[in-house]
This record gives sequence, C-alpha cells and structure tokens, in this order.
Amino acid sequence: MDIFLNMIRGFCMALADSVPGVSGGTIAFVLGFYDEFISSLFFLTHGNRELKRKSLIFLCKLGLGWVIGMGSSVMVLGSLFTVHIYELSSLFLGLSIFSLPLILREEKEALKQRSRIGYMLAGILLVLVITYFNPVGGKAASVEISRLTPLLAGYIFVCAMIAICAMVLPGISGSTMLLIFGLYVPIIGAVRELLHLNFSYLPVLAVFGLGVMAGIIGIIRIVKNALEQHRAAMVYFILGLMLGSLYAIIMGPTTLKVPQPAMTLDTFSPLCFILGGVFLYILERLRRFSEAKLHPEAFRAKAEEQ
Repeated sequence: MDIFLNMIRGFCMALADSVPGVSGGTIAFVLGFYDEFISSLFFLTHGNRELKRKSLIFLCKLGLGWVIGMGSSVMVLGSLFTVHIYELSSLFLGLSIFSLPLILREEKEALKQRSRIGYMLAGILLVLVITYFNPVGGKAASVEISRLTPLLAGYIFVCAMIAICAMVLPGISGSTMLLIFGLYVPIIGAVRELLHLNFSYLPVLAVFGLGVMAGIIGIIRIVKNALEQHRAAMVYFILGLMLGSLYAIIMGPTTLKVPQPAMTLDTFSPLCFILGGVFLYILERLRRFSEAKLHPEAFRAKAEEQ
C-alpha cells in the first residue's frame, strides 16, 4: 500500500511538473507529504547512513511514479494537454481549492499567527509577477539545443537550477520558468527523443540533470530550515504561492506551444473541477489508511489532536 500510494504521488507530481502553470511542489503540499519530501531530499545529502537509506527508499518509490508520469506526459498525454487543456486546468483548480480546508486543518497551529499575513501576500505577488511576465507559448523564443556548446551548457545548467527550485516550492511552476528561459519545448523534445532511443540529446539532458541536482542541494537546506524554524511564516508564504497559482492555472492554456485563450467560465469544466476534489479525497483516505497501518501510534495521536 505504501509503495502504491507514493507512486501515485510521484505520478501526480510529474503530471503537474510537465505542464506550465502547476508545480509539483504544490501537489506535494496538497497531498500532505511536502515535509517528508523536503526532509528526504535534505537527508539524502546531509543525513547519517540510516536516514540516507530511509530517504532513498522513499524517494525511489516517489521517483518511480514520477518517471512513469513524466514518460506518459511526453509520450502519450502530450496531445491530451493540448486538446483537453481546459478540462485538465479545471481538474488542477479542483485539486488546489479543495485542498485548502485540508491544509487549514493540518496547519491550524501555525496559521493562528495572524501577523504572518504579509508572507501570504508576498507569495501571491511572486506567482502573479512570474505568470505576468511569462511569454505566450508559441511566441516564446526557444533555445536551439541540437548542438551543445560550453556557453549553452552553462546556460542550461543555471536555468535547470532555477527551474528545480521553482518545482520544489509550491505555487511556482518549474515548467513556466523553463518556458520563460526558452527551454521548455527543447527539453521536452529532448526527453521525447531519448525515449525514442535517440541518444544525441543525452549530453544536453545530462547537463540539465546536473543543474537540477545542484539546485536541489542549494535550496533544500533553506526550505527545510524555514519550515523548522519559521513554520508560521513559511506556511503563510506557501499558501500565498498556492493562491497565486490559481491565476497561473487559469492562464495555463496561453502557455501551450499553440496558445489557447485563458480559461473562462465558458471553458471551465465543473465536472473535472469536482473530479479534482474526489481524487484528492481518495488520496487523502489512502494516506490515512497507510499511516494507520504503518504508524498506528502516531496516527492515533494525530487524530486525537485534531
């Protein structure tokens, strides 16, 4: 059950990461495993042998689902994101909005500190600014990566660092950052070519992967320390990022390779919106069932607190 749940989590993160406008970090926070995700990444490089082992097992389960999700996105679901973008955007809206009561319940102690409201406003503003300056999909200049030069390798490395930092933070889409840098379409194309066993793009993806690793090592300590030492401020900031991401999701169709109009009431899908809530409820029940089976004492103590 535990491996199945974490594979679903990773799969959902991959779907979010593959589409501009939604962050895998948002999905992690919505589904209630953001702290475990951040801690596992941190302990992988800074923990003792036992912590590294546990973190590696957790991240492998998550990573397996992520790889399946990203592969499905690139190979199978690419046309779905284009043809049914409004339905998917409605689904992501449902996931985000229906998750708010769950987050308010889980973080009620931190949210009692009203003086932290400024951090929420800062989170909202950050996402709105990034979304506003996001180039429109088809009009965005893409970087030519078929021939890797030292200068291009440096550019890809730095952009990958920034993009993964965005993916880790809820509310900020790493795909959107890649789109701004002109690398979204080329990197997705390179992944597609590699899946078709065209290894000419392997050096580009290797540089991108190294940038991702460097970005994770650089930001994880900051995020983990902020969650531990400034929990209230961080939770308010993350909530602001998530609220701002609602606007990013609405604007998501404009970032497609062939841009579509932003979602309106006419293109909004109530059914998919509700399905987002239903899907969230099912995952929440799976999480609770898994916690009750694997950690019964901690689960009972948490239930009594609530």
